[in-house]
Amino acid sequence: MPLPAPVRRAVGLTLAGLWWEHIAAGFWPAATWAALGLAALVLGLVALVPPGALGWGSALWLLVLAALVLWGWVRFRRPSRDQAVLLVDRRLEGRPLSVLGDRMVLGGPDAAMLWQAHQAAARAAAARARPVAPDAALVRRDPFALRLVGLTALAMALIFGGTAPVGQGLGALAAGWRPSAPTDQSVAAGPAWEGWAEPPRHTGRPVIYLNTLEGDALTVPQGTSFNLRLYGQGLSVAQDIGAADPQATPDVPRYTAQQDGTLTVDGRSFAVTVQPDAPPQLGLAALAGRRADGRLAQGFSAEDDHGITAGTASITLDLPAVDRRHGLTPDPEPREALQLDLPLPATGQRRRVSATLSADLSRHPWANLPVRMTLSVRDGIEQAAHTPPTALILPGRRFFDPLAAGIAEMRRDLLWSRDNAARSARLLRAMVWRSDRPLPPEAAQAITGAVQALESGPLSADVRDALADALWDAALLIEDGGLGDALERMRQAQQRLAEAIRNGASPDEIQKLMDALREATDDYKRMLAERGEDPSARFDRSEQQGRQITGDQIQQMMDEIQRLMNEGRMAEAQELLDQFNQLMDNLEVREGEGEGGDSSPQGRSMDRLRETLRDQQRLADDVLREAQRDPFGEAPGEGEDGGDGDAPSLADRQRDLRAEIGRQQGLLPGRGTDQGDAASDRLDDAGRAMAEAERALRQGDAAGALERQAEAIEALREGMRALSDLSRGQPGEDGAPQPGQGDEAGSQGTPRADGGEGFARPVPGRDPLGRDTGGQGGNVTTGEPLADSERRAGRARELQDEIRRRSGEGARPRAERDYLGRLLDRF
Repeated sequence: MPLPAPVRRAVGLTLAGLWWEHIAAGFWPAATWAALGLAALVLGLVALVPPGALGWGSALWLLVLAALVLWGWVRFRRPSRDQAVLLVDRRLEGRPLSVLGDRMVLGGPDAAMLWQAHQAAARAAAARARPVAPDAALVRRDPFALRLVGLTALAMALIFGGTAPVGQGLGALAAGWRPSAPTDQSVAAGPAWEGWAEPPRHTGRPVIYLNTLEGDALTVPQGTSFNLRLYGQGLSVAQDIGAADPQATPDVPRYTAQQDGTLTVDGRSFAVTVQPDAPPQLGLAALAGRRADGRLAQGFSAEDDHGITAGTASITLDLPAVDRRHGLTPDPEPREALQLDLPLPATGQRRRVSATLSADLSRHPWANLPVRMTLSVRDGIEQAAHTPPTALILPGRRFFDPLAAGIAEMRRDLLWSRDNAARSARLLRAMVWRSDRPLPPEAAQAITGAVQALESGPLSADVRDALADALWDAALLIEDGGLGDALERMRQAQQRLAEAIRNGASPDEIQKLMDALREATDDYKRMLAERGEDPSARFDRSEQQGRQITGDQIQQMMDEIQRLMNEGRMAEAQELLDQFNQLMDNLEVREGEGEGGDSSPQGRSMDRLRETLRDQQRLADDVLREAQRDPFGEAPGEGEDGGDGDAPSLADRQRDLRAEIGRQQGLLPGRGTDQGDAASDRLDDAGRAMAEAERALRQGDAAGALERQAEAIEALREGMRALSDLSRGQPGEDGAPQPGQGDEAGSQGTPRADGGEGFARPVPGRDPLGRDTGGQGGNVTTGEPLADSERRAGRARELQDEIRRRSGEGARPRAERDYLGRLLDRF
């Protein structure tokens, strides 16, 4: 009975697999041996075998190959179709293929119907036949994976081999098998000679096979080795390109190209042009400047026709240029020149290198002292290039805290000469004697131990170095840490910045100190916020009662200082920094509920609304970022936030903000008044907009969520305006405006024009930032202009133009373009 088509396909594929199993099981040793021999031929390894042993080796290889083929043939059994059918049938439930081959012998009509049903079920089961995967059991037959070794060798030969190695191998085999030809017959001969031009390794150029070279002109680098192999008798070689290798044999001569000339082998001449190896070239970039971290950063560039192999930088003390005063008066103890390795690319060619030598030498005794630096590079044949000794100040960290700077100087003097031990001990005692501030315990202990060691007697080199390390750590601790009080940290950061500007520090150092001042100010404001206080209540701007400065205005002052320093206007930056210092000196600490609106119901409600407004703005920014990250996907909804899996989703954050608005609405003051009712209505509008934004976020509609969030932000601002109107108009117990309210400037009041953080009560003749409205701008402390009005107007126009340009780009996400359009509407 013919088998169904699925069964025939499965049986055919299974039969092919059986052929593979039997062939692989019997002939894998022969295939592995053949692969190894072919790889040796393609890679040219046979050419390395001496000619005398090559003939015997090839004969042995052929004998082993024949034996392995014979062994495989003996073990080979031709698979049959019945074996394939049996294998497929075993994989099927009920052996349906065997059933299809059976015949009914006995039985009546009822038995025939039952037999037909039985056959139909067998055909249905046979239709599910699948081919059986072959398994030659090579893992068991080849436990050492020798077959993989052969395959790997053959693959490497095919990838990295070539015609030249094959020619070498065939030539070597021909040389090993040279049967004597009859005298009356002519024998076909291969090439009488072969030659290779091998450039020096450092050039990175490939080997040239002379026999296949088109033309007779050849240009090679100086030092190229010409290797010849002569197969015939009486072959002549003539050359004038360089000396011959004295260790080479007559049939394998070798020459090194040193000059232009001609190489003639068996009548064929090559005109050899030798390219001399040019020495490398080296140049310095701009001299290393002072960086805030005290690291040396010296740029350089080097070139060589074949590549730079190594480079060093040598730094020596420029003793005549040292200011020999104070601790530098004694003769310095001898020190070896400082040697640094130049950074070179780890991979690729090094023919042109432009890099920066970077090293932290702040702890070196020569840091911040005059030195002379010489850079040198070498090529593959040890040709060198040097830069002339360059005078510079070795970059190192500078300390702006007076005590830290003094300790660092004593450390330098001690490393300069141990004769300074007694002097350094006296000065260290004087520095910490009746200090006007407490020292960190670790620093005080290090200084005390250093003084005792310096006064105990002569110092060894090891003890001196240990003391230097202890003093360095103490200076770092005093400069960077140990100030637990945030206010003190802020004042000292400002003093360090002022000292750096006065001393002409580098821009990088000033930037680092400016960042430290910002960080200290943020820490101070954060400390006040944790105590439930408004930072603006702590900063008294003048002698007039109630004239205060907000945290935003503090940030504005630091931004202005930063801008002036970036523009190189150090004198103006110093002046503004002095004003900031005066502001620090006028800090007031008020205990309990003092003046101002922070302790009033309106002030507390305003603080809560301001914090909610900030959270809503942050949430809108997060939604916009998510929409930009996946413009064609869905905005994060339930269980998604694009970050930590435990963090609440954007929709959950919106829900929490809506609940917070509901709580704050129940605590609003001024119920029954026009301003109080207006504030409550605006909070209702904000709550509805937040609910719609939450719904849009859960549905994945980022654009709709952004629109509703913008409405909620605007409603919150209007509610805060109404609340500020209530605060200005509410009378005190005597019927007059309460202190800090009405027309007096306080920490809250009219919101900023941009709706951002920070509110200030209006002052007659001044805007919410405390600036004069008479056309002169206004500095937050002196009334002088913070920035040119034309500069601000130009910056505003630039921002508008940039927003218009981005909103017109069709490639940007729809949500982003809608957001930019709303920004243009506000302008």
